Amino acid sequence: MHDTARRTMPTGIASLDPVMEGGVPPGSVILLLGDIGAGSNEFVYSSIMLLSRMKHNPGSENFHLPAEIDYITFTKGTDDVVGEMQRSFHPDLTEAIADVKFRDLSQIYFDSSIIPLEWYSEKDVFSRLQSRGEHDNILANLAVQLNSIPKSSLIVLDSITDLASHYSKNGKWNDFSAFLRGLQRVAKGWNSTIYLILTRGILDPPLELEVADAADAVLSFRWEETAGARRQRVMYIEKFRGLMTFLEEKDLVRFAVRISSTEGFDVSNIRVVI
Repeated sequence: MHDTARRTMPTGIASLDPVMEGGVPPGSVILLLGDIGAGSNEFVYSSIMLLSRMKHNPGSENFHLPAEIDYITFTKGTDDVVGEMQRSFHPDLTEAIADVKFRDLSQIYFDSSIIPLEWYSEKDVFSRLQSRGEHDNILANLAVQLNSIPKSSLIVLDSITDLASHYSKNGKWNDFSAFLRGLQRVAKGWNSTIYLILTRGILDPPLELEVADAADAVLSFRWEETAGARRQRVMYIEKFRGLMTFLEEKDLVRFAVRISSTEGFDVSNIRVVI
């Protein structure tokens, strides 16, 4: 690959970054499309934990570390996400997540639902009604949050399953689709890498395909049966603008996935897996 190390942002995952000659092109919108439990969330958790650690101990000037790591949620609380990471991974990995900036938009999301107020907010009903007008359009509020993030950052949207389901059911899918197209475009100007988490099979196939088409890259996480009927997590790189020809030439598009508490998300070439 042509001297791209200075133009890449690492994922932080030691077994994956060398495959991509150092990382991903900054400005990439990366869709993490996964079967339930197949590793998409662990990929994100490992990436933000390891990148946070790298920012404390940068080992190479060749890599473009994110200026900031921002984790935006729509239905989960910050304590829920942090607690899951702390229960799943060794403290050596999780200690650096204190530097991750979490942005919880769940109140905006649930304000337009029938969920009881006390389930997700400490606001009284009067305060909720006062702010309700500001929360009618979650995409507009999300855009405000994104615009406030420094350029050259890593941004996680957890998860667009929540948003896509909402907009596909309320008849405003075109708004959501246009938002994704705009996000893919503006990410280039921001020079920021954006992870979009989407659970496979929730959306109708044409809508899922439309989301994939709007992204620069699609990493697909699946369960597959191996010899002896043992289940194996597998990651496919289905597309990656700016990297796909390089990956195809080296046949580096299909990997076995292993997740451990001490190392996090790890990949190996599935051709060596029996």
